[in-house]
Amino acid sequence: MKIWIALVLATFAVCATGQCPQCSTMKWAMCDVPSCQCSLTMGVNVHQPLNCTALVPKCFLMKTEMYRAKAGLSTRSGGKPVESAFVDNDGIYDPDCETTGAFRAKQCNNTDTCWCVNSAGVRRTDKGDASLKCEKLVETYWVRLQLKHKAVSTPLNSSVLQSAIATAIQARYFLDLTHVKEEVQYDPDARLIFVDLKKEKTDRTTDLSRVAYYMEKDVKLDPLFLEQARLTPVVNGQTVEMEDILVYYVDVDPPTFTMKKLTGGIIAVIVVVILAVVAGLLVVFLARRREQKYSKAEPREMEAL
Repeated sequence: MKIWIALVLATFAVCATGQCPQCSTMKWAMCDVPSCQCSLTMGVNVHQPLNCTALVPKCFLMKTEMYRAKAGLSTRSGGKPVESAFVDNDGIYDPDCETTGAFRAKQCNNTDTCWCVNSAGVRRTDKGDASLKCEKLVETYWVRLQLKHKAVSTPLNSSVLQSAIATAIQARYFLDLTHVKEEVQYDPDARLIFVDLKKEKTDRTTDLSRVAYYMEKDVKLDPLFLEQARLTPVVNGQTVEMEDILVYYVDVDPPTFTMKKLTGGIIAVIVVVILAVVAGLLVVFLARRREQKYSKAEPREMEAL
């Protein structure tokens, strides 16, 4: 209690001198004097107040990135999550957010094309028109992080790596260790680390998407934190640097993608496979007909003799 009171008094002292502490969890935040309230600019004259002791909601972050990109300000340096299983294959868009920072279940990106998203803001249905119905915001309760680290001089100990990763996640992203489920899987030959973040399916207070988004930015892009250090766990005195990340999402309810909007490449592959199967069946059919003709002709030749 004494420490907390001291921190509050120190904050008031800083504000009284005409200065404000910077927002450690958001490098683009602006902090007003003398209130010392930090906010994030998400649009023209749109300023979202922030709690700088927690990670910023992903919806606010994406909206800010879109605004900054349109305004010619610095934002992400490129790239988007790759398309594999249920990943964020649409990349960044300008989302509609609730006042709490949650995504609205229906997203249209300022167009007549709409789709439904999960609580991580990832599309989970086919795209449709403005009449599309999204009954509820489906919760993401499980996030799998597939990390690839850079080459190391000394082989990593799996058990020590697990502890280092879990500790780094707790310290950097404020996530309780109870949500780092099971053991961290490690493939030393491929330099791949698999981390599962889970919560109860009924939990609506823990937001795993924030952790995943901040981590993705740390690994692939510019960190969102004021301090620009990246995720670098230390294993037996050796710093482990990450070079790639994939994020997989598992929702309480499965996604509802259909076959009607497959890409041209996938359709071409399906057509080729079907033609190959048909051709194979045709060859078998013709071969059997020849065998039948031969077997019928042979007794007739014997009768003539």
